Amino acid sequence: MFAEYAKSVWDGVVGQPRAVQQLTRSAAAPVHAYLFVGPAGSTKHEAARAFAALLLTGHDDPDARDARLALAGEHPDVREVERTGARISKDQVSEIIRNASMAPIEGSRKVMLLHEFHLLEADGAARLLKTIEEPPASAVFIVLADQVPPELVTVASRCVRIEFSTIPETTIRDVLIAEGATPAAAGQAAAAAAGNLTRARVLATDPGLMARREAFATVPQRLDGTGSNVVALCTELNALIDAAAAPLAARQEEEASALEARVAAVGERGSGRKQLEERHKRELRRHRVDELRSGLGVMAGAYRDALVQQRAARPDAAVHAVQRIHQALDALERNPNETLLLQALLLDLPTI
Repeated sequence: MFAEYAKSVWDGVVGQPRAVQQLTRSAAAPVHAYLFVGPAGSTKHEAARAFAALLLTGHDDPDARDARLALAGEHPDVREVERTGARISKDQVSEIIRNASMAPIEGSRKVMLLHEFHLLEADGAARLLKTIEEPPASAVFIVLADQVPPELVTVASRCVRIEFSTIPETTIRDVLIAEGATPAAAGQAAAAAAGNLTRARVLATDPGLMARREAFATVPQRLDGTGSNVVALCTELNALIDAAAAPLAARQEEEASALEARVAAVGERGSGRKQLEERHKRELRRHRVDELRSGLGVMAGAYRDALVQQRAARPDAAVHAVQRIHQALDALERNPNETLLLQALLLDLPTI
C-alpha cells in the first residue's frame, strides 16, 4: 500500500473512483501496457500523468520532484506523444517505437503516454502492435482513446483496459464552485458541458454561454425555408461560436507567455514551443466542435419540446428534424466543413 499524504497525485482526477482504485493497485506491480478509454474531459489525461508519477516514484506524494515533473508533463522519462496530423500515421508510430526503445534518462523506467489513439491509422496500428506485445523491459505504455475503433481493437487486446465515465453534472458543478465560479455560472457551465470538465472550466468564465444556447434554441422558430435565411442564421451562429473561444484563447496566451519566459531563462533547446502551438490548435478545433455539438443538442431539444407540448404543426416533420440533427452530430466525428454541414442541416429542417 502507498503511504497517505495530505495531497495526492490523483487530486486532478474527478469522478473516477473505480479507475483510481484500479490504477493504484496496478502501480504496485505494473504490466507493460494500459488503455485508458473514456470521453474527452473525463480527466483520463490527468489520470495518465498521475499513474506515470506513481510508476516513477512508488509513492503517492505529488510534491516529490519526479511526481511534480510528471504531473506537469515535464519529466524526461515520461514521453507524451500528441498526433501531428488529422490522424496518427505509421511514420509517427515509427517515432514512438524508436523512442520506446531508448533507455530511460534518469531512472529504471520509461513511460510512453500516447494521446488520442482512437485516431490511429490502420497501418500505424499494425506497426505498433509488436512493440505493445513485446515492449522494452523498461517501458510502460499508457494509451489514451475516446473509444476503441476497429483500428485499435488488436492493440487494445494487448492492454489492461481502464474505463473512464462521463462526469456527473453535479460533480462538475461542485468542482467549478470549489475553483471559484459562482453557483449560477457553475450550474450553467455544468449543464452545457455534457460531462466534459475541461469544457466546463472554459464555459464557467464565458459570459456569452446563455446567449449562444438561446440562439440555437430559437433557430427552429426563425427558419423560413429560404437559403438567404439559412446563410444569415449560420453567419450569426458561427460568430457566436468564434466569440466563445475567447476564454480558451486567453488561457492559451498565458501558457505561451509562461513558455516564452522559460525559453528566455534556459534557452530554446527542448522548449516544446512547436508542441504547444500544435496543442493549442487542436484545443481550439475541439472547442469549436464542442460548441457546435452543444448547440445542435439544444436545437434538437427545441424540437422535442415542441412535440411534447404539441406545438409542432407537423409532428412527423419534427421527429425527422431530431433524427436529422443526430445525423449531423454523428457527421462531426468525420471532421467535416462545419459551415457547410450547418447550412445543409438548416435547409433540411422545418420551422416550428
